[in-house]
Amino acid sequence: MKKIFYAYVIASAATLFFVSTAFGSISFPKHQKLGPVYYNTDTTGNNATVDAITLRNAMNEFNSLSRQERKSRLKEAKSLLKEYKAQKAQGGEASTNTILLVILAVLLPPLAVYLHENELNTKFWLSLLLTLLFWLPGLIYALVVILG
Repeated sequence: MKKIFYAYVIASAATLFFVSTAFGSISFPKHQKLGPVYYNTDTTGNNATVDAITLRNAMNEFNSLSRQERKSRLKEAKSLLKEYKAQKAQGGEASTNTILLVILAVLLPPLAVYLHENELNTKFWLSLLLTLLFWLPGLIYALVVILG
């Protein structure tokens, strides 16, 4: 029993080392003032980027509108946001990322939590601790974090 426990601890440490070295060189995109501006999705559902000049032109155009036109556009945007939140609350289709994170949570729960959160925070450390204690609590916690 001791040998199994030691093998589990060594395998977990090796996995943690692999994750820290493999993902240490990856840099996530940061929002920059003059660089490209990232937003989640466009109307077709594809990831999209908008460069800073296009964004600046759109803001200048918006600011040049009359007060009543600006209010109507903001009202329309708020209604679209409200519809989006309602659709999200109904629990539509699971995105591909969520499905892949669930599969990864079964294999390596702390890694799935890290990729979901995009940072080493208390959720990651708690998931790592639960996984080191025994795999099942780490799996359950990772699924709660990813799906919750």
